Amino acid sequence: MEYAAYPALLVVSLGLILFACELFTNGIEWTGKKLDLPEGATGSILAAVGTALPETSIPIIALIAGNQGHDIAVGAIAGAPFMLATLGFFVTGGAVLFFSRKGGRDPVLNAETSLITRDLGFFLVIYTVAFLATFVGARTFRLLIAAGLVLSYVYYTFLTLSHEGGKHGEMEELHLSRAFHLDEAHNGHIAFQVLASLVLIVAGAHFFVVAVEHVSVMLSIPAMLLSLLITPVATELPEKMNSVLWIRDKKDTLAIGNITGAMVFQASFPVAIGVAFTPWNLTGPTLVSAIIAILSAGFCYVTLKIKKTLPPHYLMAGGAFYLAFMAYLFFM
Repeated sequence: MEYAAYPALLVVSLGLILFACELFTNGIEWTGKKLDLPEGATGSILAAVGTALPETSIPIIALIAGNQGHDIAVGAIAGAPFMLATLGFFVTGGAVLFFSRKGGRDPVLNAETSLITRDLGFFLVIYTVAFLATFVGARTFRLLIAAGLVLSYVYYTFLTLSHEGGKHGEMEELHLSRAFHLDEAHNGHIAFQVLASLVLIVAGAHFFVVAVEHVSVMLSIPAMLLSLLITPVATELPEKMNSVLWIRDKKDTLAIGNITGAMVFQASFPVAIGVAFTPWNLTGPTLVSAIIAILSAGFCYVTLKIKKTLPPHYLMAGGAFYLAFMAYLFFM
């Protein structure tokens, strides 16, 4: 493939992820309803894990590919929590204000604060441990840390599924059923739509890895830096788009839980891969991105503890943390 085609491949893979996102959002709501799960568990577990698959697949594919694989893997792993804790929060808070000004909803985030507080608490503990793992040289200890990260997510899942929360309200018709004029949304239709959307998301992530490697060569930009900034923006789009759609529909617990639940997942399984199978030497941009992710999440956690709510403009402070990181890159 000609080098000039790789920027186009970035755009095409991005569009593929966005298209799959709409299918996934619709399908995962129906999945939660059929499983009789509360909105919190649907957003923090089903939606968060499903749309986190691109970010999880990128480091694995990069490690298998070799060459600059370790750099791309570490950049993608560190970049995902950073993007969620900064731009993810900013977009969600901005969506609340945008739709409220259009008269479609209240200008406050009506989410289950206990669920979001727990998510952020888990993230802060897990990701801080992962951050400190970069200073651990002994492989045995690193493997123990990686195992602990995975087990912590298993425990988090148990707590979230045990949490009593609000049930699903009105939902849009299953896209597959509407497109093919099928009867009621059957389990098989729902499963097919969710799986098809996940396949499209993972395919988009694969092509994005290929494009990132070649574009980094074209622009003479280090692969780790490009994967830290660009790859997570594209692969986090499902979470961001899902949250915007759910904010529009006044399903705030699904919206913010999708972001915070993905943060917990990203700080456990993908980071465990990084700690166990890469040098996991967070330096420069990756080190600063991890610190900023912890600071941004900590800011929202403290706000929830003090105010017992999370005003949208406080969420939008994530944009300021992102700009701080951009300033660091510019002046470094």
